[in-house]
Amino acid sequence: MPKEWGTMKKFLHAAGGFCAGIANGLLGAGGGMIVVPMLIKSGLPIVKSHATSVAVILPICVLSASLYVRRGSVTLGQALPYLPFMLIGSAIGAWALPKLNRTLLRRIFGGLMLWAAWRMLF
Repeated sequence: MPKEWGTMKKFLHAAGGFCAGIANGLLGAGGGMIVVPMLIKSGLPIVKSHATSVAVILPICVLSASLYVRRGSVTLGQALPYLPFMLIGSAIGAWALPKLNRTLLRRIFGGLMLWAAWRMLF
């Protein structure tokens, strides 16, 4: 494989990460919809792609949230009622991810992408 291919792959990963950061900052989510397909395309198995996406997006979410709080767009008090349920849901999702069939996982992810697209359009 020519050396240029490695450089191009690094550039594409950087561009994907940049787009995921912008999507997450603008939309509050969406980074995973960029990161997961990018990771799958780069050869990572689907379960590892989802898990890696969460690990990659965590610091992005922390940064975006802190900037929103600092700007006064949201207060911690507004977010607090949702936090315990999100933590429980995250734990259940992380537990279930390795147990799910790859095809089912792809369908769930695809369905969520379509639902998000529908919500954004209307």
